[in-house]
Amino acid sequence: MILVIDGHSFHYEMENLCRVFFPYQRIKVVPELPAATEDDILIYTGLEPRPDGLKLTVRVRIGSYQSENSEILTGAESKQEKENERRMAILLFGFLTQYCGFTPKWGILTGVRPVKLLRHLIAEKGEQEGLDYFRSEYLVSAPKAELSFLTMRNEEKILAQSKPESFSLYVSIPFCPTRCSYCSFVSSSVEKTAKLIPQYLRLLCEEIRYTAKVAAGLKLRLESVYIGGGTPTTLSAEQLESLLTVIRESFDLSVCGEFTVEAGRPDTITGDKLDVMKKHGVTRISINPQTLNDEVLKTIGRRHTTAQTLSAFALAREHGFNNINMDLIAGLPWDSVESFAATLDEVIRLAPESITVHTLALKRSSRIFQEESEPFVSGVQAAQMLDYADTQLLQYGYSPYYLYRQSRMVGNLENTGWAKPGFESPYNVVIMDESQTILACGAGAASKIKDPYSDELTRIFNFKYPYEYINRFEEMIIRKDQVKTVYDQFCGVSERT
Repeated sequence: MILVIDGHSFHYEMENLCRVFFPYQRIKVVPELPAATEDDILIYTGLEPRPDGLKLTVRVRIGSYQSENSEILTGAESKQEKENERRMAILLFGFLTQYCGFTPKWGILTGVRPVKLLRHLIAEKGEQEGLDYFRSEYLVSAPKAELSFLTMRNEEKILAQSKPESFSLYVSIPFCPTRCSYCSFVSSSVEKTAKLIPQYLRLLCEEIRYTAKVAAGLKLRLESVYIGGGTPTTLSAEQLESLLTVIRESFDLSVCGEFTVEAGRPDTITGDKLDVMKKHGVTRISINPQTLNDEVLKTIGRRHTTAQTLSAFALAREHGFNNINMDLIAGLPWDSVESFAATLDEVIRLAPESITVHTLALKRSSRIFQEESEPFVSGVQAAQMLDYADTQLLQYGYSPYYLYRQSRMVGNLENTGWAKPGFESPYNVVIMDESQTILACGAGAASKIKDPYSDELTRIFNFKYPYEYINRFEEMIIRKDQVKTVYDQFCGVSERT
């Protein structure tokens, strides 16, 4: 596919919108129409200044299908860049829905945080007008608008508890038993990197201690701890003991309401690891089957089975864990709507306190995208999977409390966290809403320093890979001093003392 971006800066939005309809096409972006091309798909988007305003033009050629439309914007509306982008997206959306024969349920929205957009619209226009604008001007379907509204209301209860001095701690364990075919995270299989773990863990504990000193000096208040990855339970019980001990000794956890450890792979969960987590006050764990179809599990490169998932869940209950999350993915290769529904029904029968339903994202760095060898689920099928999940989860007492989207998601759909009342993860809400400082430790982690008095956010990145984290640790640890510098810029020392 060739996408022409002529006279405007809407590259990102136009490319993502094309990818909604053609998720497996490689898109070449050029600034002007080529003299000749053998590509089957050519999409032109142009913005032309006129004496009285602007002319927006979209031209589409897909095989023998050709169409063109334009719109003239005058007066004040022609001077609003975001509005020009929205109107061009609507023109392109119309052609692509007509050609492809389906209408994506999120309309022209390709952004990560639709709930945040809805909240801003309602704050500006009022509840009903904001909802109407969300649906009519962004072409969002009624079910997705309702899902966004329910999520927003549940989020607000959690966000209201945060204070200007609040922060969360994220700890990265970037190791997994195997690398899943859809994975794009900075995680390494233990088979290849096991020798790095002891040194990595030693330096990680040092970074945690240093981060705690920075937070204490700023009089910050730790409200949630989230250990993710990767698969944190790839660590042995003894290694988990060391890590959790350092966290508890370094930070004041007296007001910490959530302490989550992703025990994502059922085949890494053992009784002694559960005992260690329980001993150190871990309040919430994730046991993530992704699917309960053993053939699909093999396809995506996970070595555990459905039986191991069920056994790990029962073991966690036996060891006293009463707040368990389970992740599922809609749109996995070789899965079907019926298979996904069977997985969801079985997970609901287990009655975990929260269930997160993801949609498969086809990331460039994932094996599944690079090899293009698996039979992908269509956007229509993925939408049917999510429709079923939404209906069933509401029926069985779960409510949506956070929602986000990623680029290259099958069907341009969403990831939604569902929880029983009182079992929501505050960390998941604040990280997706970008409304609280996150101090992050470990390879691939990024601290997000939030101005307590505005929407401004500053990111401070750690080195990406474990070997890089180890080899350049001293250089990286100095970056933590930037946290205080940023807070001083945001607030001024006098406002915090």
